Amino acid sequence: MTINYKGVFVKVKQFHKTIKIFIYLIVSLSMLSPHHIFAEGDSEAGKAKSQVCSACHGQDGNSTNPEWPSLAGQHEQYLIATLEAYTNGTRDNTIMFPLAMMLSEQDMMDLAAYYQAQTPAKKTFDYELAKQGESLYRGGNSSGVAACIACHGPTGRGNPGAAYPSIAGQHSAYTINALNEYIDHNRKPGINNMMQTIAPRMTAEEIEAVAEYIQALGAN
Repeated sequence: MTINYKGVFVKVKQFHKTIKIFIYLIVSLSMLSPHHIFAEGDSEAGKAKSQVCSACHGQDGNSTNPEWPSLAGQHEQYLIATLEAYTNGTRDNTIMFPLAMMLSEQDMMDLAAYYQAQTPAKKTFDYELAKQGESLYRGGNSSGVAACIACHGPTGRGNPGAAYPSIAGQHSAYTINALNEYIDHNRKPGINNMMQTIAPRMTAEEIEAVAEYIQALGAN
């Protein structure tokens, strides 16, 4: 009997290659979040589920009350992380806590998909105040306040990969409240503690000005 050692060697080599590919795929899948592996958000389902949210955030995610945030156009993963933050206590809000607790993982993904697909409404703004805020947004200051542009981008659209939210066109009143929440520790460090470090270094005047500029960014 003759054994083709060369053929056996080739088959063994191919087998090892197949095993390596299989292991690579398993490791790659394990690095993905459960959201990516098992399910995706359904925008149409999110629209139906958003009826409760619309009382504060508007029918299409554009809130009419400046104290409540507009969600239209916000990054999907950031919205999911925010809802999860209300349930795990890293964000303290007596209204959102019970509402978020009622949502399943799929509910959160559906709502996030719906709001991400909506178009932010343009808002009016105080030009002179916004101009003051632009300087801080783009260049920071000597007190250790980093330029907002570094994380939120020149147009305020954020960075979804790094979990930095889109803030362009957000109500100035809401942005002021949010920055004060970082100062008062009502928003605890989640992915990073960048804002918990920056906000306390800002004066009330700087907060008001940069918030107005952020609202103005939505007019572009």
